[in-house]
Amino acid sequence: MPDNPVPEPSQPATPAAADAKAKKTAPRDTSPEEREAPPPVAEPAKKSALAIALGVLSAVLLIVVFVLASKLSARSSTITQDRNRSDQLQADAVVLRSQLDEAKASGAELQKQADESKTASAQDKAEMDKSKAESADLQSRLDKALAASASFQTQMEEAKVASLKHQGEVELASAQTAVMQTQLNKAKADLGQLQAQLTDSQALAADLQDKLAKAEKLIAQLQKTPSKK
Repeated sequence: MPDNPVPEPSQPATPAAADAKAKKTAPRDTSPEEREAPPPVAEPAKKSALAIALGVLSAVLLIVVFVLASKLSARSSTITQDRNRSDQLQADAVVLRSQLDEAKASGAELQKQADESKTASAQDKAEMDKSKAESADLQSRLDKALAASASFQTQMEEAKVASLKHQGEVELASAQTAVMQTQLNKAKADLGQLQAQLTDSQALAADLQDKLAKAEKLIAQLQKTPSKK
């Protein structure tokens, strides 16, 4: 920017300077050509005003450029921050979407395990009911066998009493006793077999009851497990 001309401070006029000025301003004899010539143009004053105007315009343009550059820098910084924030939000959205997919997969797996546990629990319960029914049937058969064994025992005792009372019928009583003893032995064998089957059935029922309890506990834990969101 060009330097503005600084006007010199005015000084008080001295007598000598006043005389010189008067001599300079006094009219002098001029030739006709000089009187007809146009007065000279004040070019230095025009150049000084133009320089001042150009200086002011340059200063204004410099200020405008500085303001626009500041605004452009702030705008660029804001755009960069918005872009970074947008990228961060997109990255967070991707992470959240991944976590949501994992939560859905985990929930589906838990639901599948719960369904499998319910199915296994239903099967165990059905087997336990069947085992209970078989145990009840075996108990009924065991009671009948015990009743038959008691009846055979009574008959054998009666046969012994009859053999003692009737000496003449010893052989027949002995034969009947042998037959009844055989039947009693068979009844006892059947009774032992039924007793063993009942013991196995009760053990199976206890095992199924334990499996059912574990399955119900697993179902309860799976149902209480919170799913990810």
